[in-house]
Amino acid sequence: MFFTLPIWVKWFFLTMNIFRQMFRKPFERKLIFEQMVKIGVESVPVAITTALFTGMVLALQSGYTLETKIKGVSQFIGAVVSISMVRELGPVLTGMVIAGRMGSAVAAEIGTMQVTEQIDALYTLAANPVKYLGVPRFLAFTLMLPLLTVFADIVGWAGGLFISSLKFTSAEVYIDSTKTSLVTGDMMGGLIKAMVFGAIIAIVACRQGFATTNGAEGVGKATTNAVVFSFMLILISDYFLTAILTVLKI
Repeated sequence: MFFTLPIWVKWFFLTMNIFRQMFRKPFERKLIFEQMVKIGVESVPVAITTALFTGMVLALQSGYTLETKIKGVSQFIGAVVSISMVRELGPVLTGMVIAGRMGSAVAAEIGTMQVTEQIDALYTLAANPVKYLGVPRFLAFTLMLPLLTVFADIVGWAGGLFISSLKFTSAEVYIDSTKTSLVTGDMMGGLIKAMVFGAIIAIVACRQGFATTNGAEGVGKATTNAVVFSFMLILISDYFLTAILTVLKI
């Protein structure tokens, strides 16, 4: 009878392996930079488009709710949009967009290398596949997702400003509401979440890629699993991170 480790244990072992290889020379600076461009720079249009319309919808919905349910408090739209974007919607939606766009791409790329025996070729060349393939992608996801989240927060807030000043209140009131409600802890909490989400996407995508079997069919399955598992873990971890950050008052 064959004993199969639970998938979360495999993710844990891969994470430990990546951290171990991360501090061993040589440092693949060129590979890390290339992945940062692919994962970060090339994903900017998708991330900011998602954030823009999220901020606009949030302002529109909250504005109508505040106007109809609680008269005279539409001046708090700026607070609602800014806190929602910075603490929750910014990191979560950006994480999901990047998981769908680049998590799937990483799983497919590594999975294709696995089924075509390119990873076995790395072993014959005395190159560690985790260091050569996993570490650059892990660092790129972990570093670039917070940066993308910052752009998403700003653009989402600006989208809320546009809708709010167009339909509900003045730009000055919206900005003042943001200033009085948003604190440094809100921004730090959102960036911590984004960094964790980036690490989750990287680990899941790389693990699914390395575990790929059965040719093209296996690559498709690995890609699908990478996206599905990333989405689930982002939402699950978001709850626990929110609880922890609340206790720590961040």
